[in-house]
Amino acid sequence: MGLYSSLLDAELTVLLKQRDHIAFTEIYDRYRGVLYLHAYKLTQDTDEAEDIVQEIFIYLWDKAATITFNTGIKSYLYSAVRYKFFNLLDHKKVITKHEQSFNDFTSKGAFITDNQVRENELKRLIEMEIAKLPEKMRIVFELSRKEHLSVSEIADKLNISKSTVKKQLGNAIRILRLKFGSLFSVLFTGFL
Repeated sequence: MGLYSSLLDAELTVLLKQRDHIAFTEIYDRYRGVLYLHAYKLTQDTDEAEDIVQEIFIYLWDKAATITFNTGIKSYLYSAVRYKFFNLLDHKKVITKHEQSFNDFTSKGAFITDNQVRENELKRLIEMEIAKLPEKMRIVFELSRKEHLSVSEIADKLNISKSTVKKQLGNAIRILRLKFGSLFSVLFTGFL
């Protein structure tokens, strides 16, 4: 191993490309410490710095035969640290974006879902109360509120007088107002 420590980076690179394990170990020993410091300066996190260095050396060994070292192994390794750091930043941004999206969904989604459940339950209760109205009263009320027919149109359609339509609507509203109390005006303006 003493022989390898005296070799230049270019010579170690040639041996590395031939999958020489001792050459790889020499490169690792020579650059692991300085690469860790470089990664730590970028990340300010010991674990992330260690992970970056380990990933670089794993990749270096796995791809040694195919890597082209245009500017030398030292420059390649420093560039790899910067590349891994920027990938880490991009990954963190994606995770942060997804976490924010998830938090928004859970906070707003639960509220929206809760409101939808309540609204559906309220609609069901209203429909039940309308269904309990006497038949002619219910028909007049539904023609007025659901089909938006005028008093005259209802009278013509059902072949009854306008005063009967008004009386039936008034009675229906009075019954529903008793059932729903102060919510009545909110419920029946725009709900049906």
